[in-house]
Amino acid sequence: MAVEDGQWIMRGLDWNDPYRIRSWQELVNWINEVGFLPLFANEIEGFSAEEHVSPDFWWTGIREEDPWEWREIIAASHQVAYGKFFCQKAGFISLEWLPYFVNYRRGGYDFDSRWEDGLANRREKLIMDMLTGTDDDGDMTFPDDQILSTQLKKKAGFGKGGEKNFPGIITGLQMQTYLVISDFHRRVNKRGEEYGMPVSVLLPPEAIWGYERVTSAYTEPPEKSRQRITDRIREVFPNAADDAVERL
Repeated sequence: MAVEDGQWIMRGLDWNDPYRIRSWQELVNWINEVGFLPLFANEIEGFSAEEHVSPDFWWTGIREEDPWEWREIIAASHQVAYGKFFCQKAGFISLEWLPYFVNYRRGGYDFDSRWEDGLANRREKLIMDMLTGTDDDGDMTFPDDQILSTQLKKKAGFGKGGEKNFPGIITGLQMQTYLVISDFHRRVNKRGEEYGMPVSVLLPPEAIWGYERVTSAYTEPPEKSRQRITDRIREVFPNAADDAVERL
């Protein structure tokens, strides 16, 4: 996605290109093949969903053909992880590669341990406390009902007269892989009618795929997981500049 003469220009493939990704499931298959993938074009040519779909159907609302709609379907399918994982922008991570991102981005810390060691801030904890708990056995627990991000903002004490920078804190928690976007729902008014744009539902990845699976790479040093990730980018995109790989 680029700006030319004040207009957003989407990159992509011609509608008739045989290599064009034609459905959300095809996109999931390719994410699983590559391992992880930003949603929009970036410094590494070809390393995005945008560059492999048609540029003509973004934001059309046609669910079968619109990649913006696909991201909602993919998030809800839980076949891969979706969230702001790359330079604070949206992308996907396969379940095979998610543990390595978790280990590297968290530095091997569960959130409670990060908080106890003084590495997490108070506003992060306010949000995480709304989405996690601990049972009598010390195991992690999660809300029974999905909480829209708009509801989470209020419940955690953000907004007018309260805590500041809710979007920034939420993005940071996704970058650290403590949260993923697990679904999208529209808000409901007092008459039970849906309205407005779809709103994200945020959850710890452990709530979706289980603690053992998500943290299975904790057995290796975080730096080794980081090296796996950068090596994979260079394997699939050998022409990528080193500084671009490091930034992503």
